[in-house]
Amino acid sequence: MIKTNTEFEKEMTDLLLMFYGHQIEEDVFHVENIEDKLYEKIQFKGKIFEFSFDLPKGDELRKKSLRKRRALFSLYSALEQTENRSLPWGSFTGIRPTALARSAIENGETKEHLMTEFLQKEYAFSNEKALLVAKTIKNQRGIIKNDNLIDFYVNIPICPSRCHYCSFISNEFEQVKNLVEPYLDCLIKEIRQMRELIAERSLIVRNVYVGGGTPSVLDENQLDRLLNELKFSATEFTVECGRPETITEEKLDVLVKHHVDRICINPQTFSTATLKRIGRKHTVADVLNAYTIAIERGLKVNMDMIVGLPGESPQTIKKSLQSVLDLFPNNITIHTLSLKRGSLLFGNFKQIEFKDFNKLLSFCENKLMNSGYKPYYIYRQKYQIGALENVGFFRDNDICQFNIDSMEDTSSVIAVGAGAITKRVFNYENKIERHANVKFIKDYIERIDEMIEKKKILFKN
Repeated sequence: MIKTNTEFEKEMTDLLLMFYGHQIEEDVFHVENIEDKLYEKIQFKGKIFEFSFDLPKGDELRKKSLRKRRALFSLYSALEQTENRSLPWGSFTGIRPTALARSAIENGETKEHLMTEFLQKEYAFSNEKALLVAKTIKNQRGIIKNDNLIDFYVNIPICPSRCHYCSFISNEFEQVKNLVEPYLDCLIKEIRQMRELIAERSLIVRNVYVGGGTPSVLDENQLDRLLNELKFSATEFTVECGRPETITEEKLDVLVKHHVDRICINPQTFSTATLKRIGRKHTVADVLNAYTIAIERGLKVNMDMIVGLPGESPQTIKKSLQSVLDLFPNNITIHTLSLKRGSLLFGNFKQIEFKDFNKLLSFCENKLMNSGYKPYYIYRQKYQIGALENVGFFRDNDICQFNIDSMEDTSSVIAVGAGAITKRVFNYENKIERHANVKFIKDYIERIDEMIEKKKILFKN
């Protein structure tokens, strides 16, 4: 009997999207069990893909995982043959390739020194991507699976302006300036309630991260008021100051006063023309000034840049990368542009003027590694050009631990503020439970007590 296959329809659709782009006009998935085999038939864009494989044995969770792996690998192999091209990440449709690799080691499927071969065989990773994962796994020190250790995240969903590639629920400051003080009132209320919860549950805050949005859009008095509530004995305290034009000496002095040790300054590009094109309000001079006053105060600095911004040539990107390297920040993250729904760039893929993104991204990653940086986290997003990746690099053993905890889902996070997602990791039970605060500032202010109560329930036992 043939029935509609819903078990892996999402993952298969994602894989088809990676080959064919955003628009799916038709997708028909069928599955049939034939004795000890699984038969699949996929009709897509007038093409039919058929394949079968042996059904795996073992416990139900293990069987489902292997079924998905084999189904995607089979579909990928058919697509690769039909379209005569391959994807750098093969049949893998997930977000965290390093989590996949770590799970394989923990399940006894492979050893760390055999990781590249395993990823190539089971998921058709390119040799380059398999090596990148193996290097990243090796550099991910500091992962501690202890259910009493948590990270504390504060969300400021406000920016000076909306970047054209952004799909986050972030508000432009001018549109919500009358809500900033009421928002801080509620945010502080939530922080205080969570401090009580942390004490009651004997939890230990390892890392504190204030993100957004752009937290540095707040003035120095507002920052002082907020940071005064974050008195944890954390080993790492990071505040995103991604938009350089929001950074002043007075604000950084407030950060230092409250023992913040790391900030993020995100130029994204060093091309003035591109900055205007994507809706950024800062200049290259703003980046240099912000970086200078940050290192004068002894702050560590993380920096981001994006590969694939509209109108940029490979040479422009290489020049931006060299500008970042000349500054020599503690961490550098290389993002591949993601054309997400909800962003102003979505649907404008044709603006991008060059095609060989994998080659260009590899150049950037290799340039960083040859300059003394090492990869320590990888994640992927939907609609990234070329189905590629984002990679974080560090130098001099200076890893931003919160990034690993967050990307790898290895630590619980108590998250406060509009749009913040609290995550409770049960390491010994191998499960994760989440609670998301409402996304919009006005709703958050009106429903603050409800948000607090739901987090208390999540951490009840």
